Amino acid sequence: MDSEVDLVEALSGRGVVAVVGAGGKKTTLWRLAERHDRAVVTAATRIPTFEERVADLVVTDDPIGAVESALDREADGGSPWPLGLVPGRADEVRYEGYDTSTISALADAVGDDLDAILLKADGARNRLFKAPDEHEPQVPDGADTVLPIASAKVVGEPLDETRVHRPELVAEIAGLEPGEEIRPVHVARVLASDRGGLKRVPEGATAVPVVNMCDDEKLAETGREVAEGVLERAAVPRVVLARMDRGRVVDVVE
Repeated sequence: MDSEVDLVEALSGRGVVAVVGAGGKKTTLWRLAERHDRAVVTAATRIPTFEERVADLVVTDDPIGAVESALDREADGGSPWPLGLVPGRADEVRYEGYDTSTISALADAVGDDLDAILLKADGARNRLFKAPDEHEPQVPDGADTVLPIASAKVVGEPLDETRVHRPELVAEIAGLEPGEEIRPVHVARVLASDRGGLKRVPEGATAVPVVNMCDDEKLAETGREVAEGVLERAAVPRVVLARMDRGRVVDVVE
């Protein structure tokens, strides 16, 4: 049964929120954005086109000016929120992301006027699970919250490139061999690792691991096993089980 816990509260989804991992990053961005009065959706890495997910998408090298303009439009009776911000096109289906220094400057300049700056901080090629490469994730130093995500649906599947992004890195952290079955403990090891889900979490930021796609009770039980394993290994306040396709918290494990 889905929890009545508020999604924003469960995820500490205010301020600068960096979403990392695999298995629902973009959906998490959209769900958080729709729950705020004033939210910016952006990225520190390439992001698929998302015009349909925001009220307005601005392609600009001046994100501070774009937010100030949106605030002016709001004052004149407009409805510019959530506002999407990107610096330019990467190709026909993706936008580039901003440098983390630009995200930090945006937060410093206009963060007090916003409920949240929500950013995609790494890539996963639509897989269910991942570990970050050397250059990942791109998390601003001033991030308030980091949300490492994995899908409950990867449990029981073999460790391969079909379901896992960078399976060789997952194997190192989780203690698996290629092709072996992924179990809850393996997902927990990666989410709880400072080489995995907790990599580059800034000092003072809150990390809230998320097990997404808990679509039924069996998957929720899998998620709880993952959550318990994370809490045994990492000093995080809680692990959230979610159905981001519905924007719902399934459970909060503390």
